[in-house]
Amino acid sequence: MQRVCFLLKVRADRLDEYRERHAAVWPEMLQALSATGWRNYSLFLRDDGLLVGYLETEDFAAAVAGMEATDVNARWQADMAPFFESLDGARPDEAMKPLTEVFHLA
Repeated sequence: MQRVCFLLKVRADRLDEYRERHAAVWPEMLQALSATGWRNYSLFLRDDGLLVGYLETEDFAAAVAGMEATDVNARWQADMAPFFESLDGARPDEAMKPLTEVFHLA
């Protein structure tokens, strides 16, 4: 099982709406994430907009590719892109660059 952590930056003026959107994620998005191997997926948001994502999956590249193949992901990413800083034209899911794990206590 791979443990994956990534960072993104939510715009300060969109924090409340970002929280609201994630309190009511579309059921078909949740289903697609589960079906493509995203497990134990969490997002943590700091008051300055720093977003920390964590998930577990058998194969991160396959999980990302699986989501890229879904229509719901394309719609979700387009809908969520305006919430983020520094995407440089990428979708939010394309900007998820996994951090290198340097320690783990099991």
